Amino acid sequence: MKRNYGFTLIELMIVIAILGILIAIALPAYQNYTIRTKNSECIAVAASAKVAVSEAAQDLGQLSKITATSIDYQFVPSKYCESIGVGAAGILTLLTRNTGGPVAQLQLTPSEGNGRVEWDCKEMNNVPKGQLPAECRQ
Repeated sequence: MKRNYGFTLIELMIVIAILGILIAIALPAYQNYTIRTKNSECIAVAASAKVAVSEAAQDLGQLSKITATSIDYQFVPSKYCESIGVGAAGILTLLTRNTGGPVAQLQLTPSEGNGRVEWDCKEMNNVPKGQLPAECRQ
């Protein structure tokens, strides 16, 4: 009697169906992850702007005295960060680019508390929460 050591057609179809389901779940999650990582770069690049605002708050005595011209901060665009602007009261506006998703406009608002400057992040362009860094999901 001859033995067949291969897979049957139904077994192969079941494996392909399982792989299809896994890919259908994993691909969107991975795409959100890559976009979130690219958006996070803009927050990392903004660290020097945060330091500039903190120093200005220390020099002027409080955040409310900060104006866009009272901070000498120059930004050089990066691969995923289009611009970082400093506004009144030290509010930072970050604009992303080339992320593979919608353009995120992140607003970092400083507040004085416990002897330090604390930052609150808010997204202004209704980008899906899964594509935002953890500190900007509210």
